[in-house]
Amino acid sequence: MAKSGRTVSQRDDGTWANQKDGGRRATSLHKSQKQAADAARQNLKIEGGGELKIKNEDGKIRQKDTIAPAKDPFPPNG
Repeated sequence: MAKSGRTVSQRDDGTWANQKDGGRRATSLHKSQKQAADAARQNLKIEGGGELKIKNEDGKIRQKDTIAPAKDPFPPNG
């Protein structure tokens, strides 16, 4: 499965967006950067892992994290 990426950035209205890379719309909006980053981490785990980029208020990347896939609680037999 191809790795996806997500970016957390502040919008003009002051909210923080969790957006899939290449997406046109935010997946979710949050009051704080931490809430948006936590949501993006959870999305990436579900999507099979990928890179999380967190931007500061002026739009510059301040942090990058590689997120591992979530463990499947019911892996297939085999």
